[in-house]
Amino acid sequence: MLQKIFRNLKVNHKSKFTGLSSALFLLICLSVLPANLSYAQEADKPRTEIGIYERLGEKIPNDVVLYNEYGQQVNLKTLVSKPTIISFVYFRCPGICTPLLNGIVKTVDMSEIEPGEDYDIITISFDPSEDYKLAAEKKENYLEQLDRKIPQDAWRFLSGDSLNILKITDALGFKYEKKDSDYIHSAAIMVLSPEGKIVRYLYGTDFLPFDFKMAVTEAQEGKAVPSISKIVKMCFSYDPEGRKYVLNLTRIVGAGMILMLGFFVVLLNIKKKKNNNNT
Repeated sequence: MLQKIFRNLKVNHKSKFTGLSSALFLLICLSVLPANLSYAQEADKPRTEIGIYERLGEKIPNDVVLYNEYGQQVNLKTLVSKPTIISFVYFRCPGICTPLLNGIVKTVDMSEIEPGEDYDIITISFDPSEDYKLAAEKKENYLEQLDRKIPQDAWRFLSGDSLNILKITDALGFKYEKKDSDYIHSAAIMVLSPEGKIVRYLYGTDFLPFDFKMAVTEAQEGKAVPSISKIVKMCFSYDPEGRKYVLNLTRIVGAGMILMLGFFVVLLNIKKKKNNNNT
């Protein structure tokens, strides 16, 4: 690229450039070049895949400012004063967002712990084009679906600009991608401690009341634990026809055989050492 620039700058007695104008032109080209190179290098970097990247033990930023259902600016960190369930959706979502919110409604109704007393829920739209008015409509809709009555502040629906949305989604490891007017994304809820520390991820759109209660309890204690879904995934596989997880006997038997083999290897080594000591 530099050779091309210098070749274009060659002047002779018929050139229209003076020495001064040529120098200025060269200076402009050189100043633009690093930006172009930087852009090319950025484009070559591998992009983060869509999904959930756990940030267990980390805290959410102190400077995330969003809008509540009344159009007021709120600092997200100040809303977290007890164990808090975070969910990311976009309100116009035609796919998995509705089952996720319905799953939260179902779990709240089935769980023994009390919203607003034992924990809070915060649902955040990651679509910056959605405003507080739409958030207020969604809040009213889902509070009406609950069988139990909960305080208005126990489940908040927030919206925000692209910068603040990016801050909080990055902090919680929620990676998504816009495609046309929709988004490609995963479904999960994240559980924060009263200090804003990430302590648990629960995946999918349906949550067992026991897991939900345990996550809130761990959040209250401030413990960061590995996600139970990683262990469950080893023993269960998804059945597309039944639309549920079923016990994967092949995987369990295989894991059992490996454990038994390891046990016998250890046992043989112990016997071998005893025999050597006796001799």
